[in-house]
Amino acid sequence: MKKLLLSLTAALLLSTAGSAQITAQGNFIIGSTLGFSAANSKITQDDGAGDIATESPTSTQFSFAPKIGYFLADHFALGIGMDYTFSQVERTDGDNNRDSDLLFGPFGRYYLPMAADMAFFLEGNFGFGNASDNLLIAGETQRINTNIMAFGLGPGFTIFSSSAIGIEALVKYNFARSRFDTDIAGVQRETISRTNQFDFSIGFQFYLGGIEAARPAGNRLY
Repeated sequence: MKKLLLSLTAALLLSTAGSAQITAQGNFIIGSTLGFSAANSKITQDDGAGDIATESPTSTQFSFAPKIGYFLADHFALGIGMDYTFSQVERTDGDNNRDSDLLFGPFGRYYLPMAADMAFFLEGNFGFGNASDNLLIAGETQRINTNIMAFGLGPGFTIFSSSAIGIEALVKYNFARSRFDTDIAGVQRETISRTNQFDFSIGFQFYLGGIEAARPAGNRLY
C-alpha cells in the first residue's frame, strides 16, 4: 500500500511538471482570444432639467483580444492587452445602434496545473479608451464620442501542445460603463450606459521561455 501511494504521488508530480515548466517564472505569453456575448444594458439619459429616462436594450457583441504577458512568478502572469469589440444594440425605441470600441489595459492570470498538458486558470482584466461612432438617434444621425471603462473576471481551461501552444476556452463576466453627450431637437442630453454580460471566448496562446518556446516535460504527439 505504501509503495502504491508513493507511485501515485510520483506520477502526479511528473504529470504537473510539464505545465509547471510552461508557466514558470520568466516565461512570456503571447496570443489572442475571440469572443461572443449577448447582454442587457441599462441606459440612463439626463437632459439637464431633471428629466431622467432609463431603458434596458439587448446587445450582441463580438470581441477580439490580443495580449502579451510575463510570468512574474510560477503560474502567475501579468501583462497588457487590447480589446476590440463590435456590438449591435437593439433599443426599445427601434433605433438600433452599431458600435465598435478599442480598449487598452492590464490583465492578470493565475494557472492551476492539472496535468502535463492542461491547466485551469483565472483571468482578470481592466480596460479603458474611447470610441467615435455615427449613431441614429430619434431619426437623426449624430457623431458621438464615447468614454469607456470596463473590467472582467472569469475562469478558463487550456490544453498545451509540445510546441508550447495553448488552446483555451474562457468564460468571463464583464462590466462596462460608457458616457456620451447628444443633442436631440436642441436639448443636450448626457447618456450613461452600464452593461453586465457573460462572454464566452476561445483562443490560442504562445508560451515563450526567453526567446525560445517553453517546452513541457515528456514527449507529445503534436
